[in-house]
Amino acid sequence: MRSAKSERSADGSKAMLTDAIVNALPHPVITVAGDDRIVDANVAAEAFFEVGLAVLARHKFHEFVPFGSPLLALIEQVRARGAAVNEYRVDLGTPRNGGERIVDIHVAPLPECPGHVVIMLQERTIADKMDRQLTHRGAARSVTALASMLAHEIKNPLSGIRGAAQLLEISASDDDRSLTRLIMDEADRIVKLVDRMEVFSDERPVDREPVNIHAVLEHVRTLASSGFARHIRFVEEYDPSLPPVLANRDQLIQVFLNLVKNAAESVGDAADGEIHLTTAFRPGVRLTVPGSTARVSLPLEFCVKDNGPGVPEDLMPHLFDPFVTTKPTGTGLGLALVAKIVGDHGGIIECDSQPRRTTFRVLMPMYRGARTDAEQS
Repeated sequence: MRSAKSERSADGSKAMLTDAIVNALPHPVITVAGDDRIVDANVAAEAFFEVGLAVLARHKFHEFVPFGSPLLALIEQVRARGAAVNEYRVDLGTPRNGGERIVDIHVAPLPECPGHVVIMLQERTIADKMDRQLTHRGAARSVTALASMLAHEIKNPLSGIRGAAQLLEISASDDDRSLTRLIMDEADRIVKLVDRMEVFSDERPVDREPVNIHAVLEHVRTLASSGFARHIRFVEEYDPSLPPVLANRDQLIQVFLNLVKNAAESVGDAADGEIHLTTAFRPGVRLTVPGSTARVSLPLEFCVKDNGPGVPEDLMPHLFDPFVTTKPTGTGLGLALVAKIVGDHGGIIECDSQPRRTTFRVLMPMYRGARTDAEQS
């Protein structure tokens, strides 16, 4: 039986872990009490409002947003309804924070504290869409910090829990043995989830070579047709003259297997379900990389299209963010990992979605012989 002291220690460790996770988020998160006082804010919120938490806590929240801001009405709406509300592209710029600050707003009630609400801001810029397209690196970076922390804070204690369950299983009765097995299975499941997140913290250079994208897509189609997409018709429209892509073959298979699996789940059991795999050369696609005057040529276009119901409109801006999913049992890491891999290869991924016509489009640089990676990207 745990002592009161050990329970307080565990609670304190849990609180520290929660604070660390919130502070690792790149988006401002603020907690506002029922009387409009700011009671908590993460590091990103301090940077957004350009003052520390000690100063924020001495003021009412309305003092930090424009007069009559829609955000204030949203807060009252959340308190009245007791349900979360979202609003997109709201200007929170004031003379205090340097002018125009366009943000997406997410406000949710805090059931444990009546009247309290939690506000998360996601800042947008004039080039916000292009910034999202350029691999959503910010989303991947937010998971990178969590991955390293979770590996230490969760995996080590779980190994102790699993070991203790194994010892108990030896002397347990038949009825209790199912419970020890449940403990071990759940510990293994959590470790697998953390292992998936650790992929985001791997910053080692990717081993790349000239890869025939059609061989990759054919391999993915074969895997899908013999498994999760056996009931779906595949349509292939390939440009046979396409040059190789400079890439890691295994990682490209992972990217397109994820995209095809998402398409298959979107189509579901529809009798007319189809997935189109297409490749094309688009010599006019050139983008300016943020922080550089260089324009990157991304002439290779690979698409995965499906005729499912499409992506919900309110999900589109956050589609490649971690933990965003419409699946009841999904983790929301699949598309975030896809975006990271494509970004590591110097490419971009984007999505266009309408009912019965959803397209995930991957644009990547082509292989240019023995030139250096810097020249090719």
